[in-house]
Amino acid sequence: MRAVAGVWRWRRNPLRRRTDFVEAWLALAALLLMVFAAPAVGAVCGSLTDTTLRRAVAEQRRHRHVTAAVVVRVAERRAPPAEPDGALGRAARAGVVARWAAFDGSRHSGTLVAPTRARAVGSTFPIWTDDHGRPVPRPMALSAARTHAVFAGICAGATALGLIEGIRRLIVRILIRRRYERLDRAWARYGPDWGRTGAGS
Repeated sequence: MRAVAGVWRWRRNPLRRRTDFVEAWLALAALLLMVFAAPAVGAVCGSLTDTTLRRAVAEQRRHRHVTAAVVVRVAERRAPPAEPDGALGRAARAGVVARWAAFDGSRHSGTLVAPTRARAVGSTFPIWTDDHGRPVPRPMALSAARTHAVFAGICAGATALGLIEGIRRLIVRILIRRRYERLDRAWARYGPDWGRTGAGS
């Protein structure tokens, strides 16, 4: 509203300078872009991110399979970060040597991170593997993908808002600098004669 009022105020004002009129129109344009363009950028970015993540989730679900790993013995060294199924804290995990069957039927063994309750020899726990039996993280949940997409849209919209405001401030600074340069030139031309009799002031 201030931008609209500014354009209207400077429309026929005799004290209006060209920079005042440009600044008012600039504020109005920035306001319209913030209201319409920034949300559109956020919506488009969020939609594209959601589509991409949904495809990634579908791809992961096609090529990641859950299987049961059988504990052979407790690992002597620290296990690599191959995650079992489920969300467990680091404190509730332990390194074990285990064997498992891949989706294609091949047999594999290696050191895994297992729940502490599954440290006994012969215990089983679920792990996710790829098509060739290599341990991989579990597929991303659709809810997580949706959350990432929403966050990406919000960040894109906020970035657009910041960019619009930054450009507006930069142009206003340039206008103000030019305005002061004109005042300096005018003062240099008429300032020394200011108030003198017969100087035309």
